[in-house]
Amino acid sequence: MKLIYFAWVRERIGKAEEKVELPTEVETVSDLLKWLKQRGEEYENALQHPEVIRVAINQEHVGHDEKIAGAHEIALFPPMTGG
Repeated sequence: MKLIYFAWVRERIGKAEEKVELPTEVETVSDLLKWLKQRGEEYENALQHPEVIRVAINQEHVGHDEKIAGAHEIALFPPMTGG
């Protein structure tokens, strides 16, 4: 699965994207964020407040309870503001 990181999420993790093999127990967006936080200090720093992270699966914004089965691409964004 391809993960894409934007803005300060990308800066804190230190990469724009990566391909990962997810464990079978990672079923929802929330599970994914918890799993990513365990991958190292940079992930933990970027995702220390997972509730504010916005997520898109296959380019559609979704909630953290969304199932990720069948996803080809998941993007993580910091909160966005208008202006």
